[in-house]
Order: sequence, then structure tokens, then C-alpha cells
Amino acid sequence: MQRARSGTIPSMEVATDAIKDSATFIVFGASGDLAKKKTFPALFGLYRNKKLPPVVHIYHRRIANYIKRDNNPEFDAKLEEFLNLSSYVSGGYDDSESFNRLNAHLKQVEGHRTSNRIFYLALPPSVFVPVAKHARQECYSRGINRIIVEKPFGKDLESCRELLNELKKYWREEETYRIDHYLGKEMVKNLLVLRFANVAMNAAWDKNSISNVQITFKEPFGTEGRGGYFDEFGIIRDIQQNHLLQVLSILTMERPVSFSPEDIRDEKVKVLRAIPPVVRKDTLLGQYVASNGKPGYLDDDTVPKGSMCPTFAASVLWIHNPRWEGVPFILKAGKALNEAKVEVRIQFKDVTQGIFADISRNELVVRIQPKEAVYLKLNTKSPGYDFRAIPTEMDLTYKNRFTEAAIPEAYEVLILDALKGDHSNFVRDDELDVAWKIFTPILHWIDGKEGERPEPESYPYGSRGPARLDAFIESYGYKRTQGEYNWPTTNMSNL
Repeated sequence: MQRARSGTIPSMEVATDAIKDSATFIVFGASGDLAKKKTFPALFGLYRNKKLPPVVHIYHRRIANYIKRDNNPEFDAKLEEFLNLSSYVSGGYDDSESFNRLNAHLKQVEGHRTSNRIFYLALPPSVFVPVAKHARQECYSRGINRIIVEKPFGKDLESCRELLNELKKYWREEETYRIDHYLGKEMVKNLLVLRFANVAMNAAWDKNSISNVQITFKEPFGTEGRGGYFDEFGIIRDIQQNHLLQVLSILTMERPVSFSPEDIRDEKVKVLRAIPPVVRKDTLLGQYVASNGKPGYLDDDTVPKGSMCPTFAASVLWIHNPRWEGVPFILKAGKALNEAKVEVRIQFKDVTQGIFADISRNELVVRIQPKEAVYLKLNTKSPGYDFRAIPTEMDLTYKNRFTEAAIPEAYEVLILDALKGDHSNFVRDDELDVAWKIFTPILHWIDGKEGERPEPESYPYGSRGPARLDAFIESYGYKRTQGEYNWPTTNMSNL
């Protein structure tokens, strides 16, 4: 008798309409950056790990140079096999004849087998609708058909609704997979287990114990020639309205009835509906300037002259429900900062004053990337004769604890979920709608649609952000750890 695996969660093994025997992937926008750097490497990763159906065909350009090599002796052979399963068909995005030609090629490759097709739109939103329309009208098969759509899903609430309504004319909601790759990241997926599989953790997960929460995204580089695209959307649309808000929803939602996709997404929508639109006084905007030999945002030739587009934003969200009333959630995102990092930092309230006055607060930190980790900052007695409390941490760094674990790329996880028919980690239409409700008013202010545009505060390339950032965060109750805390080790002689 085979022993049951320790920690197995039966409710996570949900029944879905999985594509098992054969599949054809059609990637539109095959020559674009997204397809080259993310989509195709993810498909190759799934192929070499035997996660794709036994019979598979992929339509894309041959871009072997974009797939990172490793030391596996089978790499070259697997890559050659993968490329032999690939084809490329050129054509127009709004041209029925091109799609008819594509469909004829698909039928030729698929032969008499069941034609399950996954259409991946690695495209700008301006061509989502014509491609989705022609894929449905000219290339829809008799098997299972699914369409994966990349962000951005519109630029505000109105444009999002227009896009949703147009796509729904051709594709049903259950066939549509709106991808936000942060939902495929290991530590984001782990939030559900951390929260709901640990009594000790869940007991302190509310306004009675938590003072404030920060969700931070930092990039150490600027626009680097892509300023024209970035300037059209800005840092809030690019990062906060989607990636960071998705993290917040999982962090704050109530326990789902089960791990079925709709039960999870119901709870996410419920908590997002309790968040009012971001207001101006709860927002700090910045734009990087030249420093340390690095160019400023306005020095990028692709950026419109005099642009006031923010490259940094800190936005404070409030959740009006019994669990979270009064707790500020501070979303921070910026380019050209001092490091690359994405993390969640939950700071707990002060201990009762008396025997421990002015002691450091506890913090739970979930480092999403790089170097995935969960660590709890707490106070302990200092070693030795003295009786004093010092801050330290309980550290679960994945590379140290799980020595042989290989963490898959987020796109691999999500493409596999789409194959399985699992919508859990994809964005539902009503979820998208309420997300835009939260950010559209502040975006219209930044875009100058509601009076004069705000001027972002300058910050040097390679800094932590605008000079006012620390004061802004502290005004919402954040307290920095006492000065004697040192990472990763503490030298007692220095205390």
C-alpha cells in the first residue's frame, strides 16, 4: 500500500477540463519581446519537464537564442526536439485570409487527431479584439479552445469595460484566461497556504494585531529606450493596478470554501469591493532624474519632452470590512531605484507598554523575488549575562531550506494552469472591473483629465525614491526597527 504524501491538501486537487492528449499553441505576436523573453522559454521549460501533452505543436518564430542555456547534458537535444515541434505562419492581425491560411496549416499539422487549441495573445491591447475575433471565426476547432490574454486590460474603467465587452462577443468567460504573471510566482501562490494552513499565522491576521502593510516593487533600471510605451501607461497602470493589487487581494481575502477557481476568485472580488478609490492625499508620485552617470527619465529620447509621467508611486489603500478597518495598505512601485526587490512587509502593533518600552515591532516579511523567503522579525533575549531584548528573525530562505527544489518560472506555472483548465490564478472579468474602479480616479488626475496634472517629485537614479518617502510611510504608522538590528548576522561586540 502506497503511503499518502505528507501535507497533501485534497481540496486543492480540483476537477477541471484538462487538455491531456494533444494541444496546439498559437502565439500571436511571436516576434515581440514578451513572446521571446517569456512565452517561448516558458513553453520550452514545460516541454523539457514533460508537462505538456504528449502530442504538441507550437506556432512561433525560431528564437533559440532567447532560451537560457544551462549545464544539463540533455539541453541541446531537448531544444532541438522543441524547435522541431514548431512552425511559423506570417499574416495580418485584421485579415481574414491570413487566419484562413493559418487554420489550413493547423489542420495539416493536426491531421486526424483531436484539435485542442490554445491561442496566446502576446500583443498590445490595440489589436486584442481583431485577433480574438478572427481566431474565433476562422480558427476555432471542434476540440477544446482557450485564449490567453496579456495585460494591460485597458487604461481605465471605461476602456476596460469596452475591451471586456468586445472580447465577450467572441469568447466565453470560461474560455478566457487573463494572465497576470505575479499570480504564478511561487511566493504569491504560497500566501494561501501560509495564511490558511497555519493557525498561529491566521490568528494574528487582522486589525487587532497588524499596524500597517507595505507591498513593494523595486527595479534598479529605468526605461532604457522603452519610454514611449511606458509613458503611455505609467507606473500605477504598469505595476500597482495589476501585480500589487493581486498580491493584496490574496493577502487580505477571507478563507475560501474550497480551492476551486470560482471560490477563490469570489473571495478576491469580495475584498476588492470593500476598497474605495485611492485619493490624492494618500498618493506620493516621483520621477527619476540623472545621477551617478545614469540618465534621467526625460533624457530618454523615446519619452515625450516635458513628460510628467510618474516612474515612482506610493498609494495607500484602505479596506472597509471588519477584519481590516483602519489598517493602511501601502503599495510602492518604482523604476531606477537602488535594488531589485518585490516583497510584502506586514508590521504588527506595539507590545503593551510597561516592562518593554520602545521595543522593536514584529514584522512578517514575504520576499517574492529575488531569493524567495519568509522571515519573521521578533525580539529575543541577547545571549550572555545581560538581560535585554534585541531584534532578530526566524528565517525561511528557500534556497537554504529546500536545497534541491527548482522553482518554475511564473509563466510556466500559468500556461500549465491554462492547459489544466484551472482559472484560479487568472483574473476574472468582475475582478478586473473592480480593480479599475479603485485606481481610475487617481489615474485621471495624473493624466490631467480632472484639472491640472500633478508634478512628480524628482529622485536620483539609484536612490530609494523621493526624499519625502520615509515621512510619507511613517505618517501611516510605520516604525523602523531599532538601530541594533543587523542582517544577516549580529556582532554582539557592536551592541
